Order: sequence, then C-alpha cells, then structure tokens
Amino acid sequence: MNSFANTPKPPYYAVIFTSVKISEDMGYSKMSKRMLELLSRQEGFLGFESAREELGITVSYWDSLDSIKKWKSNLEHKEAQRKGREIWYKEYKIRIAKVEQDYDFKKL
Repeated sequence: MNSFANTPKPPYYAVIFTSVKISEDMGYSKMSKRMLELLSRQEGFLGFESAREELGITVSYWDSLDSIKKWKSNLEHKEAQRKGREIWYKEYKIRIAKVEQDYDFKKL
C-alpha cells in the first residue's frame, strides 16, 4: 500500500493495531489477503493504512463504533484473531480512537 486512506470529514473512528510478528509466515499472508477482501465489503469501513518493519502498524478507519464491533465479531475475522494470538504474533496492542480533526499537506 502506498497511499493514504480517503477518509471523510471528521468525526470518524480509527482502530490502531500495533504488532510484532514471528518471522515465519505460517499462513499469515493468505489470511491477511482474505481479511482485506472482507474489510472492503464491511459496512462502515472507510479505509486503512499499514506499514511493517519489526513493528507493524495498521490503522483502519470506520464510520462508527458499531461498525467496529460488527467487524470484531465477523466469524472469519474471529478465526484470524485466534490464529494471531496462537501462532502469528509475539505481541500486539489495539487502540480505538475518535478522530475529531484531520488535515494534510502535499508537496507539488
């Protein structure tokens, strides 16, 4: 991914997922691709931004807290969460924040 999410005028919500993965793939790439497919069809999903080095950070944007709860309870997503805890991540942290203001800068 090499562009910013196209978010609406605030307010909206951000789910910030910070993680440290194990080094082996063990099906992670396939599941990650599937989660992106599901996200694109999830009601209330606005977009995401992601970067990974040793520490990975993915921020997904949502129109409401209810949309975030529905995504968290998606059955395939629940399976990905379980595998994340059991085999893919050394550690992770999730934060949910309300975006009340945003602005940008573009060098032409």
